[in-house]
Amino acid sequence: MNCRAASITRDTKETRVNIQLTIDGSGQSDVHSGVRMFDHFLAQIARHGMFDLAVSASGDDQHHVVEDVAICLGKAFNEALGDKKGIARMGHAIVPMDEALSSVAVDISGRGAGYVSAPFAGAMIGELESDMVRHFLRTFAVEGRITLHARIECGLNDHHKAESLFKALARALDDACRLDTRRAGDIPSSKGVLEG
Repeated sequence: MNCRAASITRDTKETRVNIQLTIDGSGQSDVHSGVRMFDHFLAQIARHGMFDLAVSASGDDQHHVVEDVAICLGKAFNEALGDKKGIARMGHAIVPMDEALSSVAVDISGRGAGYVSAPFAGAMIGELESDMVRHFLRTFAVEGRITLHARIECGLNDHHKAESLFKALARALDDACRLDTRRAGDIPSSKGVLEG
């Protein structure tokens, strides 16, 4: 198997981001964005998707950091998957965390779009602005060229709701990125390409 991995760097006047991603990993993460709750949620993607993920990010504003990490992580998935031969392509997960329940479905289609229903009671989840969860998911989907549907089905605690959402994203991505031996290296599309 080829090593499905990517390293992405983004250096602007607002942020500096470096991401290293290995699709076929062991769930290890080393994440430092300057926003502890965001780091916690990113670590869930690695842990529950069985990806290896290293993130180093800094910037002038939380919005810019979260957005640029989403840009880089989306690009890393797209690059690491290459021509996407043999992948399952689609995946979904429904994940509970205590009273919260979230669902995520993804299609690594080449057409990036994020459809997110994630109502939060408060403006903050720890030190993370709650609206950044939606913004992260939408930006990640566009840059990863992934069609993503994410929904918080129910819940009371905003931390639990967001964490169940990130865990569901991880599980759905793991399913979609998995190599399907029945495909024998074919691209999973009647078009023969996954480019949009």
